[in-house]
Amino acid sequence: QLQLVDSGGGLVQPGGSLRLSCTASGKTLNYISITWFRQAPGKEREGVSCISSRGGVTYYADSVKGRFTIARDNAKGTAYLQMNYLRPEDTGVYYCAARWGPITDWDRQDYYAYWGQGTQVTVSS
Repeated sequence: QLQLVDSGGGLVQPGGSLRLSCTASGKTLNYISITWFRQAPGKEREGVSCISSRGGVTYYADSVKGRFTIARDNAKGTAYLQMNYLRPEDTGVYYCAARWGPITDWDRQDYYAYWGQGTQVTVSS
């Protein structure tokens, strides 16, 4: 059974940076796509970024393009989300999620069978 653990959240000032990690155990990541979702207070959960199993294909929500970078290290069983130039509207709980096979509709949540527990990101001065 694949298990995911999110980490790296915290409190940061606007314009600052954080790097989130999603560490997998129980299964190899080699054939698994990873996506980061987030849920802001009072809002629905939304897709942030996705990376294919070998890292060759990535997707980003328009709101984070140019500021966030997704990456993965399959040898370490870990995916990352580097978040730069953070804004207050980036505040929320960030979740990593995993799915088998090729990516279609990358931000469709019901396609993901495995989820991390979430890590809180707060952007505030």
